[in-house]
Amino acid sequence: MTPQPIVPSPQSSVLVIGAGAGGLVAAGRAAECGAKVVLLERGPQTGQKLRLTGKGRGNVTNAAELADFIQAFGENGKFLYSAYSRFFNDELIALLQRLGVKTKVERGGRVFPASDDADDVANALERWVRELGVEIRLNTRARRIRVERVEGVARVEGVETYGGHVRANALVLAVGGITYPRTGSTGDGYRMAAEVGHRVIEPRPALTAMTAAERWVRELQGLSLKNVEARLYRVGEDGTRQLVAKQFGEMLFTHFGASGPIILTLSRKALDVLGKGKLELSINLKPALSDEQLDRRLIRDFSAKKHFRNYLPELLPRAMIPVLIQLSGIPAQLPVNRITAPQRRRIVELLRDLRLTITSLRPPDEAMVTAGGVDIREIDPRTMESKLVRGLYFVGEVIDIDATTGGYNLQAAFSTGWVAGESAAGGGKS
Repeated sequence: MTPQPIVPSPQSSVLVIGAGAGGLVAAGRAAECGAKVVLLERGPQTGQKLRLTGKGRGNVTNAAELADFIQAFGENGKFLYSAYSRFFNDELIALLQRLGVKTKVERGGRVFPASDDADDVANALERWVRELGVEIRLNTRARRIRVERVEGVARVEGVETYGGHVRANALVLAVGGITYPRTGSTGDGYRMAAEVGHRVIEPRPALTAMTAAERWVRELQGLSLKNVEARLYRVGEDGTRQLVAKQFGEMLFTHFGASGPIILTLSRKALDVLGKGKLELSINLKPALSDEQLDRRLIRDFSAKKHFRNYLPELLPRAMIPVLIQLSGIPAQLPVNRITAPQRRRIVELLRDLRLTITSLRPPDEAMVTAGGVDIREIDPRTMESKLVRGLYFVGEVIDIDATTGGYNLQAAFSTGWVAGESAAGGGKS
């Protein structure tokens, strides 16, 4: 898609707060459209969180279809239709290509820079905005949005920083959420939005690891599992289990509990039920087999004379063997041909329903994204402009949108940034 220039309003100036993924794109697009742009960043470097994405490799987007993107964001996904129609994954990849960053597609449709270095993406976007004449002010923290009323209509007048006052015709708020606070995402955007009258859905960490009560998880620290199914259950006082959500794929044991792609995705659902009774994570290590099929396999295998411990490598990663022996209560040296039917059923149960009691989610500084934010009902999805304050635009995590892992959240930041920058340069016109 070839960007179409927009004629800015007379003396149009755009102020972008936050030089992350969305802020950089907003600043660049506004400058391309002819606006005079100032980009404020509270930290010492642009794109600080962007540089950490994909474990530093830069999972910038996903190659999935539009419908899959909308679904990944849940109930609020439809809000992004307009932004994605203007700037989607193909347009992002084309922009990066134009800026000298080649990309590649990996498992699950995840798109990374070919160099496997997120810094290449952040540096390219910074060069782009500087070449377009954007003034970047680092180590400059916004304090509050200045609003004036003209004939009863609230309109942006500028922003008050901790070092002075910056005027602007339009203001793009792209300061991120509450996750990774060391990168500057400390929730300032929510406070500033609320101060000018916006409703803010309570921000909370999403896409985060889970803490478990069981001590045996420490013995499995660092163990990664592939092709497993994880289920999240809410357990009643009578022991009944209500399925909350399930995911298939990869996970990782940690010293505190569980992490990895499917655990992070399940954490979005865990947010809604945590604290409302017992929460249980069930891991199915053999999802391709039914209970009956697995039991038949064990009956066949247990005709041998191997000791229980020596047989288990055929079923499990070696690191899990001591844990399964402990949980099963079966002596390690017991010959498998002497294992009883109840003992065999216990093995099947552990392999297909290994349970962890979830006590909490990890704190915001470990979460990937923020759930909650500025209410989407108060934002025009065609322009990202506030419906309450003219000239105020919202981008990325500051909005109440969050998705599963795989590049979806970063694409939302890029897309809303593109639309907000373009709209701000046009004086708020779509």
